[in-house]
Amino acid sequence: MSEHVMSSKMYYGIWITLMVLTVVTAAVSFIDLGPFNTIVALSIATFKAILVVLFFMHVKYASEKLTKLVIASALFFLVLLLSLSMIDYLTRYLA
Repeated sequence: MSEHVMSSKMYYGIWITLMVLTVVTAAVSFIDLGPFNTIVALSIATFKAILVVLFFMHVKYASEKLTKLVIASALFFLVLLLSLSMIDYLTRYLA
């Protein structure tokens, strides 16, 4: 099994992307989107987590099945978090 070596340029690019997304998350928190603030923040966080797992944990260069499993599980947990957050929000709003 051969190891994949990524260039430092790629690592810096991913790191800059993560920093930009962190600033975007902070900036969006000041915009009133109503119940969608949580959805936007969790979506950005999920995308950042996928970047970290795929590139820094080298899952992208592992088997195709493992890559699909990681992405599917990340999306599953995003949907789970969003649905639980919306249920909590709706119970407070309707009560």
